[in-house]
Amino acid sequence: MPFSSQVKDELAHQQPRKMCCQIAELSAIIHISGSLHLQGQPNRYALHISTENAAVARKVLKLFNDLFDMRGEVTVRRFRLSDANNYLVYIPENPKMVQSLNELGILDDSLNIKYGIVPRLIKKSCCAVAYLRGLFMGGGFIGDPKGKYHFELSTDNYGLAGDAVKLMNRFDLYPKIRERKNRFLIYLKGTEPMVQFLALIGAHTALLKWEDVRIIKSMRASVNRLVNCDTANLNKSVEAALSQLSDIAIIDEEMGLDNLPAGLSTLARTRLANPEASLEELGKEHDPKLSKSAVYHRIRRIKQLADKFRG
Repeated sequence: MPFSSQVKDELAHQQPRKMCCQIAELSAIIHISGSLHLQGQPNRYALHISTENAAVARKVLKLFNDLFDMRGEVTVRRFRLSDANNYLVYIPENPKMVQSLNELGILDDSLNIKYGIVPRLIKKSCCAVAYLRGLFMGGGFIGDPKGKYHFELSTDNYGLAGDAVKLMNRFDLYPKIRERKNRFLIYLKGTEPMVQFLALIGAHTALLKWEDVRIIKSMRASVNRLVNCDTANLNKSVEAALSQLSDIAIIDEEMGLDNLPAGLSTLARTRLANPEASLEELGKEHDPKLSKSAVYHRIRRIKQLADKFRG
């Protein structure tokens, strides 16, 4: 099951204890993934809610039944191209429908359709969180943490998109919004806001999995950096040693190592005997031992002399 579906499945099995939170959650799902159908007469509506998650479809049916004593049915459609199921929840026309839609903030008191979020539904913080949870269940996506980090809410309702951004700002999430193919995408940048959103809406199991994967990815990246750094340092040491051996060979050919000052002659012979040693290790081969800076100073004098012969 895709990670996004796992999150929705976890959220769909949670039941808000307060009725106000249940109404906010159901309102969000309808707003972002529902459609009203006029039944031939004024103020006579049927309702469809489309979702790719079976648990979300069951939750919509349960909330309508618990809140308004209204029953519906689910039709399952299978997309051949994506090999995925789509669940279409159908709530038929009912004498309670208009009143229910008004309570859910879908219709205002004049029975006009409300395209944004009705403020009374999100006045309390618990209801605001429930509304965000409903938005994600109805139109959210979050990428598998093993791949690229990606989060978005998708809707064709600009009023809802703008209000959703304001609602997320209320919890210091600060999403961005862009239009693509007549849809409005609300997205978060960076991993921290995504983690904060999962924690906020109560997707704790998904959050733990996310953090486990993120820690493993971070550790692998750190190990790769260390390996690359060690490899680069090793390459530099090898190149430096080869250059020093070349300098010593030129000096030996031109004047002989015995004619060098004693300190330089000893170091040159130590390098010839230990071609793979670091400067620190070369210093330890001397008696008395030399510091790394002392070895470097003598290596530099050898190079200067070799450069004169080259010139």
